[in-house]
Amino acid sequence: MATARIHQEGKHAMQSGRARAGQWVLEFEPGEAKRADPLTGWAGSGDTQGQVRLRFPSLEAAQAFAAGQGLDTHVVPAATKTFRVRTYAENFR
Repeated sequence: MATARIHQEGKHAMQSGRARAGQWVLEFEPGEAKRADPLTGWAGSGDTQGQVRLRFPSLEAAQAFAAGQGLDTHVVPAATKTFRVRTYAENFR
């Protein structure tokens, strides 16, 4: 039986807006370890489910999809962001 993890996608460092931030993503756990290709040295495996990323608008929608497909899932909680108001002068202390 395949296992998957569900996590909330965060904002990328190079992203100024909040598009796609906050969506829930379902990803499959790796089925086999990656190995180096002897010719190129690139890492790869025969597990094609590692390429699948499904996006959902809510956690409940992702869990309902996984339950309908018979997947074992675990939810990774989103990291909490702390915002500290600082003045420009505090950069030089």
